[in-house]
Amino acid sequence: MVDERPFEDVEMTGDGFSLPELKWRELVFVGALRREGETFVRDPSRPLPPFRAGDLFPEGQRFVATKAGDRVRLRRA
Repeated sequence: MVDERPFEDVEMTGDGFSLPELKWRELVFVGALRREGETFVRDPSRPLPPFRAGDLFPEGQRFVATKAGDRVRLRRA
């Protein structure tokens, strides 16, 4: 069964969090997150869907993304 609410599927870790890979791909596709070198940053001019977990992507914060199975693990750079 596919989760119909991937914005709610956030798993917090000690140094960041993880999202379903499909949700991560959506965020990159719509431009809400963009690559800068080896990291990703929030583009405040693009819409970011709401997440139940709150402000996961504060403006100016850089993230390192690592694929982990069917999820993408994000940690602050």
